[in-house]
Amino acid sequence: MCYLYKNIWMICMLLFCMNVAIGQDKQLPNTSISLTLAQVWEKAAVNSKSIQMQQLRVESSKEEILDAKAERLPEINAMGEYARVSNLPVYTNGLFHKPEQFEVVHTSYRFGGEAYFNLYNGNKVNNNIARQQINSNIRAEQKNMTVSEIKVQAAAYYLDLHRSNIFKTLIQANIADQEKQLAEIRQLHKNGVVLKSDVLRAELQLSRQQLTLTQIQNDIAIANQKLNILMGEPDEIPVITQELPNLEQLPPKTYEEYLATAMSNSYQNKISEQETKLRRLQLKDVRGNVSPKIGLFANYAYSYPQIQFYPYSIALYGVGLAGIKATFPIDAIYHNRHKEKAAEIEFKEQEIEHHNTQDIIRQKVKEAYLRYEEALNRIQVAQTNIQQATESSRIVSNTYFNQLSLVTELLESNTQLLQSRFDLAAAQIAAQLQYYQLQNAIGNL
Repeated sequence: MCYLYKNIWMICMLLFCMNVAIGQDKQLPNTSISLTLAQVWEKAAVNSKSIQMQQLRVESSKEEILDAKAERLPEINAMGEYARVSNLPVYTNGLFHKPEQFEVVHTSYRFGGEAYFNLYNGNKVNNNIARQQINSNIRAEQKNMTVSEIKVQAAAYYLDLHRSNIFKTLIQANIADQEKQLAEIRQLHKNGVVLKSDVLRAELQLSRQQLTLTQIQNDIAIANQKLNILMGEPDEIPVITQELPNLEQLPPKTYEEYLATAMSNSYQNKISEQETKLRRLQLKDVRGNVSPKIGLFANYAYSYPQIQFYPYSIALYGVGLAGIKATFPIDAIYHNRHKEKAAEIEFKEQEIEHHNTQDIIRQKVKEAYLRYEEALNRIQVAQTNIQQATESSRIVSNTYFNQLSLVTELLESNTQLLQSRFDLAAAQIAAQLQYYQLQNAIGNL
C-alpha cells in the first residue's frame, strides 16, 4: 500500500513539474525585447521572405553563369544501335514481277562515341556568358533594392510603434490630469460654485480620452505584430523601441548633393544601366547569326557487319574520323535582316527607358528632399505651438477656477494642449520616416 501511495505521489509531482514547464513556455513569448532600429533591420534582412527569394535568384544566376561557361567545353556523346534487317527482294524484272531474294545478314549493331569542340560560332558563347553575368548583376541590384525597401518598411512599422508609445504616454498623463481636474470640478459643484453641466462635460471629455487610449493601445498591438512578422519573431512578443537619433545633428546637404549621390548609387539607375547593356549585347548576338561556325570533330565506332566500304565483310570492324568542320548559314543573310532591325529598335527603346528612369529618380529625390525639409519645419512649428498651448491652458485654468471663464474654454484649452503634443510627436516621427525615404531614393539605405 505504501508503495502504491509512493508511486501516486511521484506521478503527481511529475505532472506538476510538467504543468509548471508548460506554463513557463507559454510565458516565454510574452517576454519583451528592446531593439534599436538598426537591430530591427538586421533581423528583417535575415528573416524577410522577399529578401530570401531575391537571394535565391542571385544564387541561381551564379549557377547560370557557370552553365554558360561550361558551353566552352567539348560536346561528347556515346551512342549504340542494334537492329534486325529485313529480307532484300531484288526486282530484276520490275515491281510487278516476282523478285529474287538476296541473302543478307539480319543482325546489325553499332556502338561508339563522338566529340565536337567549338572554335568559333559568331562569338555566341562569350555573348551568352556576358549576358548571364549582366543578369546576375541585375538580380544583385534587385536584391539590394529589396533590402532597402524592407528597411524603409521596417522603419515605418518601428516609427509607427514608437509614435503610438509616445501617444500612449501623453494620453495617460492627460487622463491623470483630467481626473484631478474632474475631482476639483466636482468639489466646486458640491460647494454650489459651478453647474452640473460642467461636471458632465468634464466627464464626457475624460471618457473620450479613455476611448482614445484604447484606440492607441490597439494601434500599438497592430504595429507590433507587423514588425514581428517582418523580423520573423512570434506575434505576441512586445517590442520596446528606443530613442531615435536627432536629425538636427546630421550634417545638412543640398538637393544637388543628394541628386549626385542618387545618380551614382540609386538601385533603379544601376538596374536600368545593366538592362541597357543587356540590350546592346543582344543586338551583337543577333548580328552574330551571319557568321561562320568552325569546330573540331572526332568520332570512332564499331559496327557489324561491314557494309560501308567495298569489299564488304560479315565481321565486326572499327573506323574513326577526325578533322575540322566549317559551315556558313547563307540564308541568314536575308533571314537575319529583320531580326537585326528589331534588335536595334529594342536597344533604342531601352536607351529611352534608361533616360526615363533617371527622370523618375530625379523627381523622387526632389520630392523626398522637399518633404524632409517640410517635416523638419513642422517640428519647429509644433514646438512653438506647445509653448503657446501650455501658456494658454495655464491662463484658462486659472481664470476658470476663479470663475472668470467657462468650462468649455477650459476643456478646449486642455484638448489643444494635448493635440499640440501629439502634433510634435507626429512631426518628429514623420521627419524620421521622410529621412529614411530620402536615403532610399538616393540608394544610401
